[in-house]
Amino acid sequence: MRLIILGPPGSGKGTQASILARKYGLLYLATGDIFREEIKQKTDLGRQVESYMARGELVPDELVVEVVRRKLESSSNSSIGFIFDGFPRTERQAKELDKLLSKINLKLSAVLLIDVPDDEVVKRLSGRRICARCGAVYHVEYNPPKIEGTCDICGGELIQREDDKPEVIRRRLQVYHEQTDPVISYYEKNNLLYRVDGLGEVEEVHRKIETLLKQFCNE
Repeated sequence: MRLIILGPPGSGKGTQASILARKYGLLYLATGDIFREEIKQKTDLGRQVESYMARGELVPDELVVEVVRRKLESSSNSSIGFIFDGFPRTERQAKELDKLLSKINLKLSAVLLIDVPDDEVVKRLSGRRICARCGAVYHVEYNPPKIEGTCDICGGELIQREDDKPEVIRRRLQVYHEQTDPVISYYEKNNLLYRVDGLGEVEEVHRKIETLLKQFCNE
């Protein structure tokens, strides 16, 4: 089973990808993690990636694909199955991934898109509160503290991170749609895209994914 999982920030795609990786023994490939590993190991690729990140620039598509290629080719279980989280981010990356997989005689099984409305994303992320002292995470609606503004664990002050403010989240969503909508269209045209309703608890969304997996695994 070789999968890509897409979804906006706050959709829970990272959580679902981790569950699927553990359940089916898939190689979990998150480009952010791969970048950090290359940087930590001080490889030539890692140094190039780090230079872009240090300047606050997007890592070029060709460099992203090269990092992914090396990871796939160096992982013994990549032919058994993998799941990409956070890649591809652009249509060009999607096309380059197709070429890469073709060279190593692999094909994608499916692309899962976890659909969550923008307003729900804003609600989920803007409601997060983090303890300034111990880092415990709360949500004003889904997981509120016993005393408003105070951590249950250590009594520290609960704060809202700058990137969890509604106006910042909406900017992030705008970037997400600009980058990812063409990727979604690309995989739709190739009959690989499966949409998953991302509303509901983690277990409920996972059951929806399992239903889809049975569908395309039996095709």
